[in-house]
Amino acid sequence: MNGPRPTVRIDKWLWFARFFKSRGLSAKMIASGHCRLNSVKIAKGSVAVGAGDVITFPKEKDVRVIEVVDIGARRGPAPEAQALYVDLSPPLPREKSVQMANPEAERSGRPNRKERGAIHRFTEGE
Repeated sequence: MNGPRPTVRIDKWLWFARFFKSRGLSAKMIASGHCRLNSVKIAKGSVAVGAGDVITFPKEKDVRVIEVVDIGARRGPAPEAQALYVDLSPPLPREKSVQMANPEAERSGRPNRKERGAIHRFTEGE
């Protein structure tokens, strides 16, 4: 007595799960042709997605692999959104995650006042 499985549009689901700030941004990413549903390229946001499907898409500089657990009913708070999926993406390398935690580690540009003083003391020989 199983009826059809509940589904929702993929652009709407990506917005529900808070991967994109707006539904338009998720639709634009899908229309660019970089999104896959169950390893099949898709180019329209109207493709139906349901529980058990695997979505692969680029997000910033990483490729996200997501398994849909639930379709959701609304775009709720973050804990509710995180319950909609399981992240199958490989974990970030340690050095990359440390670098993201400390943006000052790779500082470039003009030296600040303290650094200028240190440079001046070094060049003057004090």
